[in-house]
Amino acid sequence: MQAYFDQLDRVRYEGPQSTNPLAFRHYNPDELVLGKRMEDHLRFAACYWHTFCWNGADMFGVGAFNRPWQQPGEALELAKRKADVAFEFFHKLNVPFYCFHDVDVSPEGASLKEYKNNFAQMVDVLAAKQEQSGVKLLWGTANCFTNPRYGAGAATNPDPDVFSWAATQVVTAMNATHKLGGENYVLWGGREGYETLLNTDLRQEREQIGRFMQMVVEHKHKIGFQGTLLIEPKPQEPTKHQYDYDVATVYGFLKQFGLEKEIKVNIEANHATLAGHSFHHEIATAIALGIFWLR
Repeated sequence: MQAYFDQLDRVRYEGPQSTNPLAFRHYNPDELVLGKRMEDHLRFAACYWHTFCWNGADMFGVGAFNRPWQQPGEALELAKRKADVAFEFFHKLNVPFYCFHDVDVSPEGASLKEYKNNFAQMVDVLAAKQEQSGVKLLWGTANCFTNPRYGAGAATNPDPDVFSWAATQVVTAMNATHKLGGENYVLWGGREGYETLLNTDLRQEREQIGRFMQMVVEHKHKIGFQGTLLIEPKPQEPTKHQYDYDVATVYGFLKQFGLEKEIKVNIEANHATLAGHSFHHEIATAIALGIFWLR
């Protein structure tokens, strides 16, 4: 296996006096805080998407990052190479967890059959990597927002074929998360919202995504997944308005569809500020409403 970070030592705790830029000065994984290891309080995870998939492009230019694993080649072999890179990086960074979208770790392919076959092969690769490294999966999710088919939504899309495609992705990604021992499964509706009310049936779209989430819960119990289902609130971007706007909005949605005992929230700090709240406001709200995930 080719090494990509062989010139770097593993990041370790060296204490507050350390001048090493690649060392922890305050984070000591084994230090006890209120009777609990610091690593168990702060469950850091490296994400697959921006770290290994983004090429540094923006709307004004091409990719600016040097990503040797993104060279032209056969898609599945490149995905396996990316897994080599990722787990070497996880080891060097000394993180106990990672997380992914389905198409971060596996080629989407030209059909659902290709998608599922590719993903099944990559799940076996990731399982072997986890076994070798001791790194665990914090959460998996399905990318139901990048492909142009999701331009008008995934679970809220008026086209039944698109709804079915999204459901297939979520089922497949949850099965993979279950097989890999993932501790959570995340749902983020990047396209579940609207650009304008002029062509939006709010009641119809809300009922569609409500039924979709009910089916997600049903599938969780069907396969015996013991992890937690999490919705990640975000008020906008890429849509003008997203239906999982903030913690309070998500709670109202969960109550409407009888899901408040089944699904909790995955709070992202910048999503909180985008909604006009502080990060701690969102956490406090989730705790007060009983949908804050506690390990």
